[in-house]
Amino acid sequence: SLASTAITCFTRGLDLRKGTEDVLCPANCPLWQFYVFGDGVYASLSSVCGAAIHSGVITNAGGAVRVQTLPGQENYPAVNANGIQSQVLSRWASSFSVTAGTKNTALEAVGRSVSTARPSTGKRPKKTLDKKAGNKDCKADIAFLIDGSYNIGQRRFNLQKNFVGKVTVMLGIGTEGPHVGVVQASEHPKIEFYLKNFTAAKEVLFAIKELGFRGGNSNTGKALKYTAQKFFSLENGARKGIPKIIVVFLDGWPSDDLEEAGIVAREFGVNVFIVSVAKPTTEELGMVQDIGFVDKAVCRNNGFFSYQMPTWFGTTKYVKPLVQKLCSHEQMLCSKTCYNSVNIGFLIDGSSSIGESNFRLVLEFVSNVAKAFEISDIGSKVAAVQFTYDQRPEFSFTDYATKEKVLSAIRNISYMSGGTATGDAISYMTRNVFGPVKDGPNKNFLIVLTDGQSYDDVRGPAAAAQKAGITVFSVGIAWAPLDDLKDMASEPRESHTFFTREFTGLEQMVPDIIRAICKDFLDSKQ
Repeated sequence: SLASTAITCFTRGLDLRKGTEDVLCPANCPLWQFYVFGDGVYASLSSVCGAAIHSGVITNAGGAVRVQTLPGQENYPAVNANGIQSQVLSRWASSFSVTAGTKNTALEAVGRSVSTARPSTGKRPKKTLDKKAGNKDCKADIAFLIDGSYNIGQRRFNLQKNFVGKVTVMLGIGTEGPHVGVVQASEHPKIEFYLKNFTAAKEVLFAIKELGFRGGNSNTGKALKYTAQKFFSLENGARKGIPKIIVVFLDGWPSDDLEEAGIVAREFGVNVFIVSVAKPTTEELGMVQDIGFVDKAVCRNNGFFSYQMPTWFGTTKYVKPLVQKLCSHEQMLCSKTCYNSVNIGFLIDGSSSIGESNFRLVLEFVSNVAKAFEISDIGSKVAAVQFTYDQRPEFSFTDYATKEKVLSAIRNISYMSGGTATGDAISYMTRNVFGPVKDGPNKNFLIVLTDGQSYDDVRGPAAAAQKAGITVFSVGIAWAPLDDLKDMASEPRESHTFFTREFTGLEQMVPDIIRAICKDFLDSKQ
């Protein structure tokens, strides 16, 4: 029979590579550290041994477990069983189930499980190299927003510092691992240190120890907004493509409003977690501006982004589950924003009624819209096609991976001059420009710019584009008939149809188009 692989208390379903795998769980895993989602069928984010104990396949004495990979599903339930409280998860890409492994494989593995847990090669130096790099599996740029208000007081402030220190150590900070900084919230927010200041846990611990208590009202909303806007700049050490996270610690409740700050954080692509300690008692709730403050501020109100601790005492057992949340980058639903996760295809009318100088104004409009987005190989992408009776691809989504190159390609588009076959051009766009990216992660938008009546039908091609998952905006100038524009636009047609009499009016439309793209993007994510 196949030998089983010895795993640790914290091995997750997604860490196993095979469809069916025999594993051996160690004994005496601390039950409160288990992180389990679902019941019977578990999200692959769950600890395998935790799921096995939860489902009754093994006890805390460990043992052999067979793990079967299953497809993802929606609504993993929270169930308390065998001393483990599993958690709710609204959806996940893959799952697993656990059954009892066979006994004889367990016996061969028992001797080995101890040695696999701690490989005893006498070589020290390699370890220190790795230590510098940190935990490469945890991709995160984290701001700890600590509570420095009179609510918490000096003594609990120190306990809070200890807790943040423990979280920092367990995260595995390093050059290639997570980076952290600290902001203190009180009357006015103060950035204590940035992501770029330290890349070793030792240095961070020292910096946390040195933090002084500020006191004042707990203006957490003000501090959260400030942190979302100022903390994660590239100059201050934020890294491209790494999730941005703010962990807000709140003792009691905030003195100000968190709702606006939560909106700003989501706009900036920041994932907000709230760790609330000593929740307000029923008597105190009268003093809280908005009882739903946690739900308004967190990235998504799905239970994953809020975390509760009864007091600042004995918090060690809360460290590991929080770290596991912060390192699940697949769960960071707010990292994607309309600025970094869209494909925008411009379909530009090159017909002879436009003329060279107005054509330049059209290109300026295209540039100004494109400029607002974060164009990169891992971010948003832009493509352009010019049409008359024929279509001329100017550049595709994959041609240019930087904003500078895209803007220079737009400037270099030359005016074709000819007839107007808009319907045909939309079909060309759907097939040849959006076709290759239709299974990609970005949301697709088509902006049709035209100044006149199309010679062919636009309704059928536009409906086909929308069916292919493309949101269509129509921008009409001068003689473009409103009926055509409405026929092309996505629902609700009013908010996807734009018109100006003069080419000079295009400039004023730019912010409205960008806002409309972002609104559609957010609506599609709800």
